[in-house]
Amino acid sequence: MYKLIALDIDGTLLNTERKITKDVFNSIQEAKKSGAKVVLSTGRPLPGVTPLLNELNLTDDGDYVICFNGAVVQEVKSEKVISNIEMSYDDFKTIYKVVKELDTKVHINTPTNVITPHEVPSKYTLHEATLNQIPVVYKSEDEINDSITFCKIMIIDEPKKLEEILKVLPKEFFDNYTVVRSAPFFLEFLNKKANKGTALQALCENIGIDVEHTIAVGDEENDQHMIHLAGLGVAMGNARDSIKDIANYITKSNNEHGVAHVIDKFILKKI
Repeated sequence: MYKLIALDIDGTLLNTERKITKDVFNSIQEAKKSGAKVVLSTGRPLPGVTPLLNELNLTDDGDYVICFNGAVVQEVKSEKVISNIEMSYDDFKTIYKVVKELDTKVHINTPTNVITPHEVPSKYTLHEATLNQIPVVYKSEDEINDSITFCKIMIIDEPKKLEEILKVLPKEFFDNYTVVRSAPFFLEFLNKKANKGTALQALCENIGIDVEHTIAVGDEENDQHMIHLAGLGVAMGNARDSIKDIANYITKSNNEHGVAHVIDKFILKKI
């Protein structure tokens, strides 16, 4: 019996219109009523998830959320932090040196804002801030220091440019950080110990659920760790091929209520 389902948001929970369909909403409500935990697991900070948690009624005692691609796990109502794995100022300096060499752009995600060292922020930085309802703050390179909470660091650029950047990143970046694509224009760097899989493991240990009794559903590379770890790893029909390759099950697309299909089949046993 599956006791917890971890759901990615963009490309998974939300359809291409960035909406939760009626079928998905209803299945999530039924899953929660049945006693299953429904946990949103996302690269977003808490402010970017809160409207969805409210919409889905996932704000009671015992409801949890995974943010920043696994860097932060917390209880929703109390905002009590269960796990918090940050990066450092030294990490930023290392990554920013390469960013300048490759003529690309970067921003820092903190719990409350997006910090950019570029006087003219990337359109993708603005997209990130709008999506998550948080401000963009400009700080010169000299103003960025270890007083900042570095939740994650992102290189942002056109998809083709990021493909080229991935080919030339120093090998030690992959050794020292969790490096994931969360969108075609986002390349994310997290603490090596932080990913959606380690976050799911930490949550399960905290609330006493065997990870074999969990389902994880996603579509992008930043979902791979939790899909691999969960008792049932599910790829969306619209997922990258690399995610489909590691999944135990492939559901329908996000425009075909794929999350509802998973819940109905494996938790509610309707199918």
